[in-house]
Amino acid sequence: MPTFRYKGYRQDGREVSGQIAADNQRDALARLKGEGIRASEIGAESGAAPSTGRWMLRRGIKPGDLALMTRRLATLIGAAMPVYEAITTLMNQEREGELRSVLSRVRDRLAEGSGLATALSQEGSLFGESYISMVAAGEASGALDLVLERLACFMEEQEAIRSRVTTALAYPLLMIVVGCGVMLFLLGFVIPKITVVFADNRATLPLITLVLIKVSTLVRKGWWLMLLLAAGGIILYRRLSHKESFILRRDRLLLRLPGLGPLLQKLVLSRFARVLGLLLGSGVPVIRAMEITSQAVVSRPYRLSLAEARSDLIEGGRLSTTLSRSPLFPPLMVQMIGIGEQSGTLEEMLEKAGSAYEVEFNSATTRFMSLLEPLLVLGMGLAVGFVVVAVLLPIFELNQLVK
Repeated sequence: MPTFRYKGYRQDGREVSGQIAADNQRDALARLKGEGIRASEIGAESGAAPSTGRWMLRRGIKPGDLALMTRRLATLIGAAMPVYEAITTLMNQEREGELRSVLSRVRDRLAEGSGLATALSQEGSLFGESYISMVAAGEASGALDLVLERLACFMEEQEAIRSRVTTALAYPLLMIVVGCGVMLFLLGFVIPKITVVFADNRATLPLITLVLIKVSTLVRKGWWLMLLLAAGGIILYRRLSHKESFILRRDRLLLRLPGLGPLLQKLVLSRFARVLGLLLGSGVPVIRAMEITSQAVVSRPYRLSLAEARSDLIEGGRLSTTLSRSPLFPPLMVQMIGIGEQSGTLEEMLEKAGSAYEVEFNSATTRFMSLLEPLLVLGMGLAVGFVVVAVLLPIFELNQLVK
């Protein structure tokens, strides 16, 4: 008899997980239901373990498409349409592609008697634990349409932030690429032809010109070495990226960088507050919500602080008390969380804090980019000015000798 591994919730909201022997998945779900367990994830023992901490792994499906599908599903279920018919309607509206295939498989599992959360969890790494847990909580509370609506809003807001950051970085990155390309062209092709004149005259060259000639020679004759070093650096970085200690040091360094550090902190705080508030408001138990949130926050220093906070919650502590001991969480956020805990409106205070830090992040991004662009122009101007001075200075000296 095959063995199935499951995760789910009891009627009192406690999270459970384990294994159960059954003839098939439908039988396993029925046995779990008889024991008072509502499964959020279930799969054969030999199946791939579901991913954690990500809202979605692309696999050909864009985040915007998934958000739109979620909103459409919320609208159909809110109109009192059964889940099976709603999924079927969405599948028929989709063009041939990965999303249509996913909806087809989900519909087949629903026809076999699975719940929506269980059917979605069988898609491997497509839907993360955040998505699955919220859907399971919505099914258990009978407010699936409201949970899906909130989830769609969150995904759309996250996609808007991602698009805003990408757009803001496009111009500076283009300037860096073009500037580096121009400098390499000058050093590799233009400067060598000009410096031949200086070498023929055997005159004493200024230091700045000697430096330019050395750099030009390095670019022409050592380009293969620079490419080799760049490739080696990329390979070394990728290998080190699999080590938790390296990632922790890297993230701590990023948070300390002037300008960029406060920007990253606001982004992480906004995501932490929005994700945790969304999970709590959807009915996910607080311990489980903290576990999912710590995985959704990519910054390792924040993950460690949230893991410590989760341990304190399990022992009966308060979230605000634990976070106040960490310098990563500003006093304003800690105070808002404390007020929410005292008044019983924690999810509302978290959503307000997340919105506030999101606004601060957008404003800080605008200021940072408005400062970065003139700095890049200044840097390019200084580089070009260095080349021009290095070339013209010996020419002026030759003119003086001729006179």
